[in-house]
Amino acid sequence: MKFSFTDEQSMLRDTAEAFLASVSDSTSVRSAMQSPLGFDQGCWQRICSEMYWQGILVPESCDGLSLGVVEMTIAFEQIGRRLTPSPLYASALGVVALRSLDESARQQALLKNAAEGQVIALAHTSARSNWDTVDVQAQKGPEGWILTGEARFVSCGHGAQTLLVVADNGGQESLFAVDAAMRGVTVSKTPTMDQTRPMASLHLDSVALDEDAMLSENWGASRRTTLDIGRIFVGAEQVGCAQESLDSSVAYVGERVQFGRTIASYQAIKHKAADMMLKVESARSLLYFAACIADEWLAGDASDGDLAEAASMLSSCAGDAAFFCAGTGIQLHGGVGITEEYDIQLYFKRARSTESYLGRPDEHREAIAKRLLDEDASHAA
Repeated sequence: MKFSFTDEQSMLRDTAEAFLASVSDSTSVRSAMQSPLGFDQGCWQRICSEMYWQGILVPESCDGLSLGVVEMTIAFEQIGRRLTPSPLYASALGVVALRSLDESARQQALLKNAAEGQVIALAHTSARSNWDTVDVQAQKGPEGWILTGEARFVSCGHGAQTLLVVADNGGQESLFAVDAAMRGVTVSKTPTMDQTRPMASLHLDSVALDEDAMLSENWGASRRTTLDIGRIFVGAEQVGCAQESLDSSVAYVGERVQFGRTIASYQAIKHKAADMMLKVESARSLLYFAACIADEWLAGDASDGDLAEAASMLSSCAGDAAFFCAGTGIQLHGGVGITEEYDIQLYFKRARSTESYLGRPDEHREAIAKRLLDEDASHAA
C-alpha cells in the first residue's frame, strides 16, 4: 500500500500541531491534569468550536464533517505529542459505537449531541481479568429495563453527559444509552498513573430505563470492531508520545555538556536516538496502514478480520515504541529525567498506561499468531 497525505490531510496535521502548541503547553497540561475533571473544559470548548475534531467522524446528516479514521488519527497523533488531557478519545469512540447501529431517531439525536461537543462515553467492561469482561446486568423491568453493576476504565466518564453501557442481557451483550444524571448512576474519577488521560468508574444501582434506551439488543460483534478502531486511536496517541519523547530527548542531549562537549556528540547517544527513530517510523507506518483499513471497513470494503488484524499489528508495535522511546528518553536525560521538573516522565507514564490499555502488545502478537495459524490450518484442510 502506497500512502501519502492529501493536501487537506496535511493542512489538518499542520493546523492541529500549531493549535495544540498554543493551547496545550507543559504548564497547561500540568494544570489540567490536577483539576477535578482531569481536563481543561475551556480547551475542550475551543477544540469543539475552532477545530471541530469531535465532528470528524459524525455524518453530515447529523451536523458532522463525515470524514474518516485517517483524519481522526492525524488529530490523535498530535494529541499524543502534547499529552493533551481532553474527552476527544471518549467522544470519538462513542461516535464509532453509534455509527455501528441501525439508523434511528435516538441514534441520530445522540450523534448530533456529539457533534455539538457533548461527551458520550462508552462503558464496555469491568476489566478485572480481560477487556471482554462485562459486569453490568440488564433485566426486563415493568416499563423498560433495569441495569445493575459496574464498568471501569471509562474514558472521561466523569465528564460525560451520556454513557453508552454494554450490559449482559441473558447471555448476549446489549447496548444502552444512560443519562449520567439519572438516579442510581454514580460516576467517579479513577486515580491512575497517567493523570493526563482521565478515567472513571461507573456504578449502576438498579437504574430504570425506558424501552427506547436499548440501542442494540445484540451488540457483541460491534463491540469488538468498535474497540479495534479505539485501538487505532490509542495507537495514534502512542506514536505521538514516542515522537515527542524522541524530539525532547534529542533537544536535551544537544544542550547537555559533559567533559567539554555536548553529550549528543557521543556515538552511543547517537545510536540510542537512531533506535528510537526506527521504532517511531515503524509504528507510524503501521498506524496509517491500520487507519486506512479502518476506513475501508467503514466503507464495507474490508472484513472484521482485516480490521482486527490491522489493529493488533498496530497495538503490538505502537505500545512497544512508546514505552521504548519514553524509557530511553529518561535514560538520555539521566537522573533528572524521572523528576517532576522534566516532562519526559509524563510521557513515560502515558506510555506505560496505554501499553496495557485494550490489550498488551504481547497479547496482540499472540492474537495475530493465532489468526495466522488458524488460516494455515484451514488452507491445509
